[in-house]
Amino acid sequence: MNASSFVSSLVLGAAVLAAPAAFAQQQLVPAQSELQFTARQMGVPLEGHFKKFDAKVAFDPAKPDTSKISFTVDTGSATLGSRETDAELPKPTWFNVPKFPQAAFESTTIKALGGGKFEVAGKLTIKGNAQNVVVPVTLAQSGATTTATGTLPIKRLAFKIGENEWADTSMVADDVTVKFKLALTGVAKL
Repeated sequence: MNASSFVSSLVLGAAVLAAPAAFAQQQLVPAQSELQFTARQMGVPLEGHFKKFDAKVAFDPAKPDTSKISFTVDTGSATLGSRETDAELPKPTWFNVPKFPQAAFESTTIKALGGGKFEVAGKLTIKGNAQNVVVPVTLAQSGATTTATGTLPIKRLAFKIGENEWADTSMVADDVTVKFKLALTGVAKL
């Protein structure tokens, strides 16, 4: 862990600890959560997903501006469902898992848009490359579970995913769509 991510972790940890008691029980339910991505190779969609990820949430629907979200993804858990492509993804050209084992998102602002919709701005870091992104998120509640869903289009080359000969976008498109469904417990009523 570099100094910057250590400081970010400390700040986020302090924010979570300082959050009201209602936040203390907010937990990700991995078995009910998904993180998928779609890339296109020669025009054909390739559907993949990450098997391992985590979220730290301190979210108050009544005060989204005081809320914080931190999300990490183990890049080595990426799969396209084929042994051949899965063997390539951890290599330096793609996710470079030995050097960058995790991708991360840290929220900077959260705005309520009404109707259970929110706009979450923050910094997405993949392979050491940070980009500011805005993620549209929709929340729905059923019993004790709050489900956050959204779609984030990214440009893979901005994060140096698919370098060298794979930087040619005629083979693998630059556009990648990330979709998520995160099941959370402990979120206050919307």
